[in-house]
Amino acid sequence: MQETAPPAPAERPNIPEFSVGEIAGAIKRALEDRFGRVRVRGEITECKRYPSGHIYLSLKDENAKLAAVIWKSAVPRLGLDPENGVEVIATGKLTTYADRSSYQLQIDRLEYAGAGALLARIEMLKQRLAAEGLFAVERKRAIPRLPAVIGVVTSPRGAVIRDILHRLAERFPRHVLVWPVAVQGQGAAEQVAAAIAGFNAIAPGGPVPRPDVIIVARGGGSLEDLMAFNEEAVVRAAAASAIPLISAVGHETDTTLIDLAADLRAPTPTAAAELAVPVRLDMLREIKGLDARLTGGLARAMNDRRLRLERAARAIPDLPSLLATARQRLDDRGFRLAAALPGFVQRRRLALSTLSGRLPHPREGVAARRNALSLLAQRLPAALAALAQRRHTSLARVRLSDQPLRAALAQGRTRLDALSARLEGASYAAVLSRGFALVTDADGTAVTAASSVTPGARLGLRFADGTVRVAAEGAARKPAPKPTQGSLL
Repeated sequence: MQETAPPAPAERPNIPEFSVGEIAGAIKRALEDRFGRVRVRGEITECKRYPSGHIYLSLKDENAKLAAVIWKSAVPRLGLDPENGVEVIATGKLTTYADRSSYQLQIDRLEYAGAGALLARIEMLKQRLAAEGLFAVERKRAIPRLPAVIGVVTSPRGAVIRDILHRLAERFPRHVLVWPVAVQGQGAAEQVAAAIAGFNAIAPGGPVPRPDVIIVARGGGSLEDLMAFNEEAVVRAAAASAIPLISAVGHETDTTLIDLAADLRAPTPTAAAELAVPVRLDMLREIKGLDARLTGGLARAMNDRRLRLERAARAIPDLPSLLATARQRLDDRGFRLAAALPGFVQRRRLALSTLSGRLPHPREGVAARRNALSLLAQRLPAALAALAQRRHTSLARVRLSDQPLRAALAQGRTRLDALSARLEGASYAAVLSRGFALVTDADGTAVTAASSVTPGARLGLRFADGTVRVAAEGAARKPAPKPTQGSLL
């Protein structure tokens, strides 16, 4: 029996064999060991925030796109708020996501990609807010001369708050309320806006005093460090503040959008404290100067009034002297009156006696009037006889002169009688007396043609002794034509 040889073993390839997990782990280690921490520049796209707090996005340029993730724990430390379309520099490490066989960048810090991109973004926001009128000069309010309470929005740690408090204490100590906020990094803009709104929300007269002026302050820094004060939320909060607001962000050369919306811009935080309150000693000197000017003015006014009163007093005579003179004059007049009255009566009596000697006695006047009346009575019959004679003569003259007038009247009466006879002959009343009648319509107008009368019309027949009302019957008949020459009729 022939024995069969055992089968030869199959050839095994010379390629190592890995599981899927081993390959994924090897790629992850190789990627992380090769690159480690990297800085990647690109434009943010596909940015999404998940309820878990993680942020997923992609970085792209003209050649490729890189997936990225920001874990919830790293979001507060980012430095800016990621938005689609913003070019940034992302710092983190490359790693893989084995479930999808993809690689991604785990970001723990974001920066704007250069000042050019930042300035372009700021300029676009500036133009949009300016078009809404948030930077208009007429919206700005005056800073109080001496505020009782000053609200300061800044970081509680740093030299800014110390400089402000120290400067206020030097110039004019005031009650200061500090609202601590983050002045850069993620969430700084939201905190600053909330602080401004919070100060405005304090009710006047409450347990917490309401500020009369707000100072928003931050020290100097790069453009990226000051970006929180270029955010739209901060600018709108500053513009909407009912409390006057002083912006003191950065140094004198630094300009942010909150400076444009604030009521007053200070070049530094220290200068903001100087603008908020005056120097106490200067104010005291000013008050003393005003007091001196007021005192001097009052003294001059009093002196002027005193001089005017003295001049007026000199022009007014002495009242007791006036009374004494008047009393003496009254006594003199009384004495003279008592002496003058009898003399006056005596003079009038003498004048009356003189006049009575020249006046005739009434009996003589009555006798003279009686004699004149007797003379007139004697002359009256002769005057009456002469008057009667003159009237008789005039009447005779009138009787002799009225003969032509009587003849003219007789002639006129004859002519009048002739005309009356002719008028009576032409009158229709004479015709009516001979048996004729006058036909009239309802209005009393004479009817002269039978064709003008309609059947049933009301007519009046006027006779010599009265009028009778009748109604027309039948149609008017046309008169028969007159026979012409040559007719048989």
